[in-house]
Amino acid sequence: MSSPYLNSQKIKTQALALGFLSCGISKATFLEEEAPKLEQWLKEKRHGTMEYMVNHFDKRLDPKKLVPGAKSVVSLLYNYYTDQKQKDPLAPKISTYAFGEDYHQVIKRKLKDLMAFIYKEIGAVEGRIFVDSAPVMDKAWAAKSGLGWVGKNTNLISKKVGSFFFIAELIIDLELVEDGPVTDHCGSCTACIDACPTDALIAPYQIDGSRCISYLTIELRESIPTEFKGKMDGWAFGCDICQAVCPWNRFAQPNTETAFTPSDEFLSMKAEEWTELTEDIFEQLFSNTPLNRAKWSGLTRNIKFLKE
Repeated sequence: MSSPYLNSQKIKTQALALGFLSCGISKATFLEEEAPKLEQWLKEKRHGTMEYMVNHFDKRLDPKKLVPGAKSVVSLLYNYYTDQKQKDPLAPKISTYAFGEDYHQVIKRKLKDLMAFIYKEIGAVEGRIFVDSAPVMDKAWAAKSGLGWVGKNTNLISKKVGSFFFIAELIIDLELVEDGPVTDHCGSCTACIDACPTDALIAPYQIDGSRCISYLTIELRESIPTEFKGKMDGWAFGCDICQAVCPWNRFAQPNTETAFTPSDEFLSMKAEEWTELTEDIFEQLFSNTPLNRAKWSGLTRNIKFLKE
């Protein structure tokens, strides 16, 4: 095997060749700083009904419990920003991350290619790939590896590209050269906190997940609490507000991933078509997109709530 430095450079170069925005590396150690914060957040019930956040507490903080013998966490960013918009301004709003094919599948394919490259060019490296589907603290690892800082809206923000990206990881048993974190560049700005219509951002760098529009429209399986009537700003699936108002997103560039290109049929849907959406049409249009997480029942519940 080559040196840790050369191997790190090979992986980063290949990651960019595969279409990732950036790639950073951390040592696979216990997340000491995050442990008390996560414990307090859960204790205050900021996770709402997301009981999976309580499960596997140790695994969230210790990558060696996910990958025995892990030495490095390779964090990667994948762009989903688009300047395309839904055409009817009265249509229920869909978060831009859900405009195209399910990102889990798209990015998993890329990560498998990256692992295959590592195996071929470096050697028999053991590890696992992660795309928002296991107890991994994506933002914490990405911040540790210098890909950005966790901003006041609790999203990872990059000076170069903003925050409209997915975060993924490889946790591997290969010794690599770690990258250090970058400094916080939120400054005195409170645009995200001021703009949140449900007051989910309870303080700088703190979010009450149970008040977030994304949580209410995607994760919450029960009825949306009546206190949020008139506060959803038209969002039926996810929410982009705290990112849209962030000054750093003026540097976001449209993604080049064809799988994320929204269909004209979707972009052209009028408000009444959303209201009359049948389960069959939902399956035809959205079965292979992130909207399938809410299912037809959840999406129609959200649309109905917006109209009440």
